[in-house]
Amino acid sequence: MHQKELNERSPLRVLEQSIHGGLGRGNIGVIVARHGVGKTAFLVGVALDDLMRGRNVLHVSLEQPADRVRTYYDEIFAELCHTERLDDVWRVRENLERHRRIHSYLGGTFTMQKFRDAVGFMKQHGAFEPDAIVVDGFEFAPASLEDMTALRQLATELDAELWMSAVTTRDSARNERGIPEPVAHLEGAIDVILSMAHDGKAVHVGLHKDHDNPNVSKLELALDPTTLLLIKG
Repeated sequence: MHQKELNERSPLRVLEQSIHGGLGRGNIGVIVARHGVGKTAFLVGVALDDLMRGRNVLHVSLEQPADRVRTYYDEIFAELCHTERLDDVWRVRENLERHRRIHSYLGGTFTMQKFRDAVGFMKQHGAFEPDAIVVDGFEFAPASLEDMTALRQLATELDAELWMSAVTTRDSARNERGIPEPVAHLEGAIDVILSMAHDGKAVHVGLHKDHDNPNVSKLELALDPTTLLLIKG
């Protein structure tokens, strides 16, 4: 399979149609799910989709060291190569490495100032400006609208899309639109909200918020639980 065909099977193509062109630069998207459903894999899938299109991606992990995140990318990429028979694997892999940076903030060491400083250092000394940022492991429960607004401001300044993950539980309270806590109280500062659920055969993705559109499209994505690509019909 050619790289272009793999991109076409990405769930991001369907998502872009459902949310009128995609997340968009300067905006925040959040994937919400219970533990173990595949939020990190979804974020890696978003990152790989961008990387395979030659876009720069910054992956920020607040739970895993950088070498573990790198291994996660390697494992998912290897699975894609195996199941989809990707052509010219080494060239594709080299391009991915060139366009990706991984930062890890463990033990509650993440702050907006550290994040800003790191991004500024990359731009000034590494000639690296991210087109997309993924933040995995952010604590939404104690976060305020001001915290989210600061993240959104940084995404706007960088002209980058920002994807994040949030953990919910079976008993999480939901608002009138079905958005669960710990994200519901921050809805005003988030542009796109998705949910994930695993039924044992596939991972299903639903859409809860689509920017400021009052009528949210009914999104029913069924993804392969290993590769998180669209299941072939």
